[in-house]
Amino acid sequence: MSIYEQHLDRNPANYVPLSPVSFLTRTAGIYPDRIAVIHGERRYTYAQFAERCRRLASALAKAGIGKGDTVAIMAPNTPEMLEAHYAVPMLGAVLCAINTRLDAAAVGFILQHSEAKVVLTDREYAGVMEPALKQADTGPLVVDIDDPQAPPGKPVGSIDYETFIGAGDPAHPVRLPDDEWQAIALGYTSGTTGNPKGVVAHHRGAYLNACANALTFGLSPRPGVP
Repeated sequence: MSIYEQHLDRNPANYVPLSPVSFLTRTAGIYPDRIAVIHGERRYTYAQFAERCRRLASALAKAGIGKGDTVAIMAPNTPEMLEAHYAVPMLGAVLCAINTRLDAAAVGFILQHSEAKVVLTDREYAGVMEPALKQADTGPLVVDIDDPQAPPGKPVGSIDYETFIGAGDPAHPVRLPDDEWQAIALGYTSGTTGNPKGVVAHHRGAYLNACANALTFGLSPRPGVP
C-alpha cells in the first residue's frame, strides 16, 4: 500500500462535502446585516433570510420530511422559492421545482412520480395545482404561498406558508449532506414527447455549477453596488 493511502482518511479537519447549503451559513455569518432579498415591499437581511430558511426546514422536519424525501414547489421567482432551495437540502431532502408553464396533467404526473410528500404552491397557480393534486394519490401536505405581488388565487392547501414556517424553530440546525453525491434536486422535462422525465442533481454538482456561474457572470461580493 502506498504511503499516501495510509492514515489519511477523510475527517472533519480535512474534508467538507461540497454543497450550496454552505453558501447560506457563510454569508449569514459574514454579512448578516446586508440585504439578501428584495421582493416588492419586502426586504430581508442575510440573517433574517437564514432564519426563515431554518424555520422552513424545522417546519418540514416536524411534518415528517427527512433524508431522501421529496418536497415539490410551484412558484415564480419569489422569496419562498429561494428559501426552499436552502431549507429542503439542509434536511437531506430533495427539492422538485415544477415548471409553472406545465398543465395539470403534467404537474399531476410529476407529483405522483416524484413521490412528493409536501407541496408548496403559489396561489397564483391554483387553477393548475388543484386538478393536479386530485390526479396524484400520494396525499401530500399542501402549503399555500400567498404572494402579494402575484395575481389572486384561491387556496388549495391546508395551511398558508407564513403560518407553516411560523411554527418552525429559527435555530434549527443547518446540516451538510453526509455525501456530496447525495441528491439535492429533481427536475422534470416539459413532457413534449410523452410523460415528463426526471433528472437528478447532487450537492456537489449544484455547488460547482453555482461557483462556475458566479465566475462567468463576474459576480462581485457586492453585486449592484458601484
